Amino acid sequence: MLVVTPRIQIPLDEFQFQYARSGGPGGQNVNKVNSKAILRWQLVGSPTLPEDVRDRFVATFGSRLTAAGELLIASEESRDQLRNKELCLEKLSEMLLAVAKPPKARRATKPSKGSIRRRLETKQQNSQRKANRKPPGRDE
Repeated sequence: MLVVTPRIQIPLDEFQFQYARSGGPGGQNVNKVNSKAILRWQLVGSPTLPEDVRDRFVATFGSRLTAAGELLIASEESRDQLRNKELCLEKLSEMLLAVAKPPKARRATKPSKGSIRRRLETKQQNSQRKANRKPPGRDE
């Protein structure tokens, strides 16, 4: 069971893992061992994920989904297959945690009278400074 929050708990049988040969250093062993782990999760059809979390996940990480609504996460950081599998689950947990809470609604605010006055005074000073840079005209 992948427990992200008390509300978001996903059984491990919803995930499919595939293993492939990993790139990078590893000597002769790298050509024989499938240590890269690829997690596949049918996100759109998951019955355990709350609907609002699913919608926020698709909005935030939609580019990482396949056309069939399947999420793919790969890890080849370790030489150990089991550790790469755990890293895939950690990555998924972090992604779910990022969208677990709904975003805070923004409240519109008005600038204070003092900030409006200071802004206008600064604009007036800059205007005067630039006007002083100009050479005097013919009628002056």
